[in-house]
Amino acid sequence: MKLNVFVNATLAAGLILATVPASATETIKAVVIDGYPAKAMWVKEFSEFFIPEVDKRLAESGNFKMAWQESYGGSIVKPKGVLEGIELGLGDIGIVTTIFHSSKLPSQALAAVTPFIAADARVVAKAVDEIAKEFPTMQNEFKKQNQVYLATGVVLDTYQMFSSKPVTSLKDIQGGKVAGAGMNLRYLEGIDGATGVRGGLTDFYNMLQTGLVDHAMLWPEAASTFKIAEVAPTMLKADLGAVNSKTVTVNQDYWNKLPEEVQNVLLEVAVEYRDHVASVAMDRAEASRKAYMAAGGTIIEVSAEDREAWANAMPNIAAEWAKNLDEKGEAGSDMLKSYLGKLSAEGFVATRDWSAM
Repeated sequence: MKLNVFVNATLAAGLILATVPASATETIKAVVIDGYPAKAMWVKEFSEFFIPEVDKRLAESGNFKMAWQESYGGSIVKPKGVLEGIELGLGDIGIVTTIFHSSKLPSQALAAVTPFIAADARVVAKAVDEIAKEFPTMQNEFKKQNQVYLATGVVLDTYQMFSSKPVTSLKDIQGGKVAGAGMNLRYLEGIDGATGVRGGLTDFYNMLQTGLVDHAMLWPEAASTFKIAEVAPTMLKADLGAVNSKTVTVNQDYWNKLPEEVQNVLLEVAVEYRDHVASVAMDRAEASRKAYMAAGGTIIEVSAEDREAWANAMPNIAAEWAKNLDEKGEAGSDMLKSYLGKLSAEGFVATRDWSAM
């Protein structure tokens, strides 16, 4: 009798255990924000590459899964508000457009202060991200904003000059008003009488259409996406260079609560997203130029002589940048030399030696 009771009890316990999963999958909510619309290339790729890749990696262990809430196009923050939005916890993960925050994120301007070198998003993205990992400056700047740096993003193959008026050379830009964002407005100091007008990508169409500006510095993929050919039918191909303008960050308080496995996956996928977005930018560059011309645009190539003269007419904004960081106790000069060395190793030599103090 006792044996039967023992056997029945053992069988019952086995049945109970069999109905309980070996391990339950924990669901983690993540609010992703960007002020730019979902059609912006880097936002679209975040939805279609970053998020699915994170989900796939986490599914391998089955320990965790993400419940994503994507909020783009101003539903939570405007384009310039992502940094503050992540700082305050309005979003957990964000794509910060760093060119809007030169005072809070000065080291992020590294590629912007070294124009006329590399019109290759892949090379610039990797080089800047390596600098961010090798020197503490960039990560510390985000830490002060209550954020964890994941990876740099380069979404443009190279800045070009788009004009609402007929132009045939750089001389036609002299005395004009030019829309730009952040450090690229300093490029205009190499063009006599050109005046910079600060704006965001989503503003450029209206700025050109209303005559607030005569020209705008942006890249062909964005020109195609935002139909710039309708209001600026001439592009001066000056190949100012690729610039890092996006950084994926995570709210520090949110990050601290994440399991280590999830943290590691986010870090790994962020680097892959960095390379993926840069590759997409390069793949779309030629197609975007063709789309611009198909929409009625004309492309005028700036001569090598004009391009070199423009670079040499500018103040050495790279040396200024490095000096300002050096004076704050950061390794600005070392970062600059290391970055230029990385580009040189990939075959990109500067039109002008920006490291010359």
